[in-house]
Amino acid sequence: MARSQDRRPGYSRRAQYGIFTGYVVAILGVVAGVAVLVTSLVNPDAFSFARSAAAEAARPLGEAGAESRSTGQGVFAAIGAYFNAGRQNAELRREVEAARANAISMQSLRDENRRLKALLGIVEPQRQPVATVRLIGSTASSTRRFAIIDAGTSSGVRPGQPVRAASGLIGRVIEAGPGTARVLLVTDPDNVVPVKRARDGLTAFVQGASNGRIDIRLINQGVNPVKQGDVFVTSGSGGLYPPGIPVAVATEPHRDGATGHLAADPADNEFVIVEPAYSGEARALIEQIEKDGAKNAAGEP
Repeated sequence: MARSQDRRPGYSRRAQYGIFTGYVVAILGVVAGVAVLVTSLVNPDAFSFARSAAAEAARPLGEAGAESRSTGQGVFAAIGAYFNAGRQNAELRREVEAARANAISMQSLRDENRRLKALLGIVEPQRQPVATVRLIGSTASSTRRFAIIDAGTSSGVRPGQPVRAASGLIGRVIEAGPGTARVLLVTDPDNVVPVKRARDGLTAFVQGASNGRIDIRLINQGVNPVKQGDVFVTSGSGGLYPPGIPVAVATEPHRDGATGHLAADPADNEFVIVEPAYSGEARALIEQIEKDGAKNAAGEP
């Protein structure tokens, strides 16, 4: 006998209670989802503990993925180098000659700079890195740009500290757990970095464009002197990023500045360096942020 298509519970109390319970659970789930969504929009830091816990749990998997990516890139690079050995050898010879000439020029400039500083009595403070860490994850196609590193408060990593690679700035730490930390990348729209042009000190700032590119905006509006290929480095303004770290290279000048690409792409760097904040004021601000976060976590006013 075919099963009846009538799904009404009839006079069965058990069936009626089951349907009623299902509706209540569904409504409570919708209300809880809306509450979580509103909270995340109003106060994004409210769930930082959950993000830190998730990052700690996913740390072994992220490290394994980073290791496999590095191995795979090395294999493909070796295959490509085998087929392009002749052309690459000629290019490398030309690059070595150019680098040798540049090294001689840079050495003379370095020696002259050292003598001038000695005459003026300028002493540069020694800056020791906080930690050398591995990038174990990052957002690939989101409007927000974050990365995860495999070091946290147990290694001295704190919110507000700059993160850089050998070729340039990566971003800054915004959340830190015991063994992992969350980095706000330079390409994120909420990350604004004060910069200056390397060759003449023209002041500007760099802001992420949500698509992996960055915008270079001039402080003084007017005739745009930015040219394709101009290199911009951190200026030290604001006391967070040390001066002189490469940030961006201008590629498409426009009226207010230029569109550019990063000097250091996180996708091309497996290991990065976490540095202390540049000035004492910035370090004091970081400590105050940590104290306020601890009070909020404890529910203190």
